[in-house]
Amino acid sequence: MDQRYYDLLKEMSQTPSPSGFEQPIQRVIRRVQTGIADDVKTDVMGNVICRLDGQGENRPKVMLAGHCDEIGFMIKYVDEEGFIYFAPIGGVDAHLVPGQRVNIHTANGPVLGVVGKKPIHLMEPKDRETVVKFKEQFIDIGCGSQEETLALVATGDPITFVPSLERLQGDLVTSRAFDDKMGAFIVTRVLQEVKQRGAAPVDLYSVTTVQEEIGLRGASASVYGVNPDIGIAVDVGFSSDFPGINKAELGDLRVGKGPIIARGANINPVLFELLVTTAQQENIPYQVVGMPRATGTDANVMQLSRGGVAAALVSVPLRYMHSPVEVLSLADLEATIALLSAVLYRIDSAEMFIPQ
Repeated sequence: MDQRYYDLLKEMSQTPSPSGFEQPIQRVIRRVQTGIADDVKTDVMGNVICRLDGQGENRPKVMLAGHCDEIGFMIKYVDEEGFIYFAPIGGVDAHLVPGQRVNIHTANGPVLGVVGKKPIHLMEPKDRETVVKFKEQFIDIGCGSQEETLALVATGDPITFVPSLERLQGDLVTSRAFDDKMGAFIVTRVLQEVKQRGAAPVDLYSVTTVQEEIGLRGASASVYGVNPDIGIAVDVGFSSDFPGINKAELGDLRVGKGPIIARGANINPVLFELLVTTAQQENIPYQVVGMPRATGTDANVMQLSRGGVAAALVSVPLRYMHSPVEVLSLADLEATIALLSAVLYRIDSAEMFIPQ
């Protein structure tokens, strides 16, 4: 990956954006897309919608959606001794939280804290096997009273894990919030690639959606506003290449083996075949996952908008989803960008996606 793109991925991964608090990451998106897209706007939900006009008559509208929100926490209460009690935003595993460093994002900037935990020496044997409930976990920012803590933070302030993008071996990297800063990064890059390559036969809408982690809310609003003919959600997908994962349940899906193309009821069958054929003809590695039900991604609400949209889901395989140490391959990111960029030039009309 070119250094400038790696730097952008790092900036996006480090920028806080828990669901409902996506403004910082959306400011980054607007900055990098202004002057490249033909139009950049933000709707009332906070989705950023970047349009790149194509060429030709009766151009279909293609919407690429990558949600920019991440899991996190929110301050609920500060006790008399200054300890902060909190609740999760999105699906956070309570096992992972005690002992973590966190940033509380306040009106005056981030405040560092730690999620405290009783030492193992002081725990009863049965307690060592019990998950501490979120309502019993607390954050210590080093203050000694409620008044002192509330001078720095406020009820409702969002919280994120501290870890940021770091390189592992080969082309693997780890960070919090690849789900789905990675998708926002890809849809941003695809628009830039198409701009460099020259006008496609479609009008491209690169949308960084909000509030996916709490119910696909941003995509529901933005797809209605854009009213696309084709919608492709770009998200992370479960890899099954590490211990404890059942391949019979998930399929054989591996980090570094290319994007995952979903197949099933949520996916337009013509668009699925077009994605697979494009990958084969462009020599882009890919994997296929069977999704017999709704996918639980932005593709779900995109498919059902208005009179229906030809929907697809393209995912990047990810290890350790919804943890502070998610792992993916930079090569998979580049392959996904190449696939989505190439497929846009193979779309002739909206009518080609009507199943026969």
